[in-house]
This record gives sequence, C-alpha cells and structure tokens, in this order.
Amino acid sequence: MPPGFNRRRALAAFGSVGLGAAIAACGGDGDDRTSMAVEPAGRAATDVAERFGDSSSCTLAVEQTEGPYYFDGDAIRRDIREDREGTRLRLAARLRDAGSCEPLENAVVDVWHCDALGVYSGFEEGQGERWLRGTQATNADGIVEFLTVYPGWYPGRTPHIHAKVHVDNRSVLTTQFYFDEDVTERVYARSPYSSRGGRDTFNDGDGIFDERLVLDLSRDGDGQLGLISLDVRPA
Repeated sequence: MPPGFNRRRALAAFGSVGLGAAIAACGGDGDDRTSMAVEPAGRAATDVAERFGDSSSCTLAVEQTEGPYYFDGDAIRRDIREDREGTRLRLAARLRDAGSCEPLENAVVDVWHCDALGVYSGFEEGQGERWLRGTQATNADGIVEFLTVYPGWYPGRTPHIHAKVHVDNRSVLTTQFYFDEDVTERVYARSPYSSRGGRDTFNDGDGIFDERLVLDLSRDGDGQLGLISLDVRPA
C-alpha cells in the first residue's frame, strides 16, 4: 500500500464505484488485524432516503467531544453488531453541505458506542474487540446507514452514539447522537438492558447532552430506526 494511504482514504476515493474497489486498493498489506468485514450493500436503502425531509435551509451541525473511547478500527461495514445482544437499531445519517444544502456524496462516517451493558470494545472488558464500531461512505443522497443495537448506559452519561465525519480525508465534524427518554425507558425494560439497575444520568442531567442531536426514532419491526441530518462545512 502506498505510504499514507489507508482504508478510510480508499473508501472515500472509491465510494462512487463501491466498496469492492476500496478492498482491492487496500489489499496485500499483510495486516490481518485490520482485515475488513465488508457488506456489498454499502449504501443506505431507498426507504430510508424517503424519510428525510426536503428542508431547503441548513444549520451547522453541533460539534461535541470525542470522548475517551475512540480508536480507528478500520472496519468498513454496515452491520457493526457482531455478537452483541440488544434491541436492533438502524441508524441513518444524512450529510449535507451547510453552505448549499446539497447532499455530500462519499463523505466518510465513523460511529462507535457502548453495548447494552455499557462496555466499549477496545477497553476494559472489551479489550481487543471491535464490535459496535464501523465506517461507511455516504451515497448520492448523502446518506449512510448502520445496523447496530440500542446502546446501554454507563455512569455519568445518558445513552449516546459517537460519530465522526470525514471529507477528503479531513475530519469536519465530531459529534454525538442521543435518544428520546420515553423510547429508552421502553427499550431498557427488556433484556439484556433490564439486567442492570441504578441508571444515574438522564438527558436532562447530562452536561454534554444537546436536544438538537436527538435522533428521530420510529418503530422498525422488532427494533428502532433512528434518523439524523447533519450539515457540515466540507472545506
């Protein structure tokens, strides 16, 4: 692989022709640790695209802290669940240029979050793992979709998902997504979430929480569909 050329850059560069080209560009580096679990459908489904509104006004997305649990897992995939149990969550984000309100195709989005029991892969009990982390490129509608589980909680934070947006191999947004408390209460009443008690932080008590970053949630079969629109400055 050429110096300085990584899988994220390959995904952005070859997003318009699919993930297969990105795999080929990254092949042969001999690094089994970063081998990619790739699904052929690296694009959001049309039913998701139709659910986003057609607002002609844009508001710059809210920047938030990265937190202590980020690492570049180089996992280019839609389904990031691996063996994690929990309520199924389809997470879809739409990226637009904040200046023109036009969709951003081939923007690269990273997401990561804790499992139903509040554990992050790569840390403590999750040391050496990469579950609930993944990377995808946006489609022509500026949309990227992940299949994951509804995150649990850990002391001091309300439930959330972390995200980074990269355009032309440059990070343009680091943020977090949040959940409606009524939905969280219903989800947490079921296993495996119900095995834990004593949740100590809710949206209104989390010093980082921002209501502008609450996902638009709806029932999706036996799980939830969460949508959010993010307007960024690509340059």
